[in-house]
Amino acid sequence: MRIIVHKARCQGHARCSAQAPDVFRLDDEGYILPGDIEVGEGEQLLASRGARSCPERALELDRTPAARG
Repeated sequence: MRIIVHKARCQGHARCSAQAPDVFRLDDEGYILPGDIEVGEGEQLLASRGARSCPERALELDRTPAARG
């Protein structure tokens, strides 16, 4: 699974990191770092919760076969 990061939408709520701090990396001001995120199998549930918790919809789940790697 991959998470597509729409950094321009991030407003620094940090809800994603509260759900999955090992998956979502934030800068010093609480904004998501740029770049898509490859999620390991053991982290998918928490990563999915974190992405869905974003009120700005800055995180998009990509479950296509290519993203499953």
